[in-house]
Amino acid sequence: QVQLVESGGGLVQAGGSLRLACAASTSIFSINVMGWYRQAPGKQRELVATLTSGGTTNYADAVKGRFTISRDNAKNTVYLQMNSLKPEDTAVYYCSAAYYSGRYYWGQGTQVTVSS
Repeated sequence: QVQLVESGGGLVQAGGSLRLACAASTSIFSINVMGWYRQAPGKQRELVATLTSGGTTNYADAVKGRFTISRDNAKNTVYLQMNSLKPEDTAVYYCSAAYYSGRYYWGQGTQVTVSS
């Protein structure tokens, strides 16, 4: 079992940047897919970005060209660099880990608020 702890959220003005971090309690080397999702008030949780163990990335159309997902296996950490932030990016951001076995884990989330 892995525990995921997100950090880096906060309040930023539109056009600004934030970098979220997701620290795993175990090695992420064997995790199939790590990802970031977000949930805005009154909305369903949605995919933001994913990164496979082989290095393949996938982004939601709404964040393409602005967000970048990356991983540091030595630090057991996955990052989400968010640039050119918009008010509509305001949400709670969650880290996820999907193992080859099919087991799936979530972090507790970190709040990102973008003011106009």
